[in-house]
Amino acid sequence: NPPERRVRAFVLHCVSPAARGGENALLDPEIAYLQLRDENPEYIRALMAPDAMTIPPRLEDGAIARAAQAGPVFSVYPDGQLHMRYTARSVSIEWHDDPATKGAVAALERLLADADSPYVFRGRLEPGMGLVCNNVLHDRAAFSDSDTQKRLLYRARYYDRIVDAPPS
Repeated sequence: NPPERRVRAFVLHCVSPAARGGENALLDPEIAYLQLRDENPEYIRALMAPDAMTIPPRLEDGAIARAAQAGPVFSVYPDGQLHMRYTARSVSIEWHDDPATKGAVAALERLLADADSPYVFRGRLEPGMGLVCNNVLHDRAAFSDSDTQKRLLYRARYYDRIVDAPPS
């Protein structure tokens, strides 16, 4: 999405899980930021560059349906909140071609793949379960449906963050 339409929160709701697989892994973007900064501050500088990551244009019938969307991975809103825009996809993504960005992306991939990390929460949504969050880093393992059980999850994306209710 363009900067004025960044997804800052989302909801996932499970109606029916897949017959097999479909587990999620979740990592707080602020923890990812801190871990990357501690490993190498250059990673943060690279990922805050305005052209760190570009999603190429989407074409439909030979015409551009959505222009390329370049932007930083990490940015800070005027209210001081950290925002992370990231995808682990290997196609339909272009990373800035420099050593710092390549190193940062590799380090981030390692963080997300660390099965022993105390910061990565893993689980599978079952019927009636959901996730409400401020755009947490997430992935989903491969899944397969059966003739009698088909995966159905609803997702809602929001441009506003979830905020604490003021004290009453």
